[in-house]
Amino acid sequence: MRASMNTKALLGLSVSQLKRMAKLKAQIERLQSKLESLAGNSSTGPGRKPGRKRRKMSAAARRKISLAAKARWARVRAKKGK
Repeated sequence: MRASMNTKALLGLSVSQLKRMAKLKAQIERLQSKLESLAGNSSTGPGRKPGRKRRKMSAAARRKISLAAKARWARVRAKKGK
């Protein structure tokens, strides 16, 4: 249903007209999703570019980063304690 259609206008419609509007709206949404998939505009998630795969980090690399972060925080805490 259109955003400009107000409640009074909806109340003036018959049940069959409302059903027809709902059916058309669903059909439009299906067609829009088909169009987006054909055009390659389907979203892959927030902030991610379509068609681009996420890089995987090895367990060793994650461990190295974790140990480095823990060492940095240990230095911060050691300075704070003095």
